[in-house]
Amino acid sequence: MPTDPPYARPTADDLAAARGREIEDWLWPDLDVLFCGINPGLYSAAVGLPFANPGTRFWKAMHEAGFTDRVLGPWERDAFLDAGLGMTNVVRRATARADELTPEEIVAGGRRLVETTETYRPRWVAVLGLGAYRTAFADRRAATGPLERRVGPARAWLLPNPSGLNAHHTVATLGAAYAELRVAAGLPDRRRA
Repeated sequence: MPTDPPYARPTADDLAAARGREIEDWLWPDLDVLFCGINPGLYSAAVGLPFANPGTRFWKAMHEAGFTDRVLGPWERDAFLDAGLGMTNVVRRATARADELTPEEIVAGGRRLVETTETYRPRWVAVLGLGAYRTAFADRRAATGPLERRVGPARAWLLPNPSGLNAHHTVATLGAAYAELRVAAGLPDRRRA
């Protein structure tokens, strides 16, 4: 990330107090791609920003994929939105791990995601997590990549989760998977812009 974050590293007490908090969505009408995480982690909830944990690979993968001209920090909301990109979560409630969510919360979050796309009308929705998507939309056969079904009016793409807990992927493999969406969405490689 280009600069030091404009917030202090959360303490153990800060993280404990963040359980159950929500963070703000990054939304504008007519985005090119709305990225949808599973739910905020405690670090993100403690600082109020998406993908804020230093262990996340999201920001590096986004640059590796060519969505951004540099590795953004989670505090660079305006630069992200200016690139035509937005952010939300399936479930708004912060937890230490996504497996603390109930199936009912995830299904309700899928309904909320449809409502969000109907309101803001992004061209694409990219869900960052196979299990969450399968539960939210009762689609046990879903696989990473483009999806047949739409999420509201938006075309849908399923991407691997960038959490450091997802040991199946590196920044390079995440970046390659994310770049496939960028190309399909007709967006330029901003690394070369």
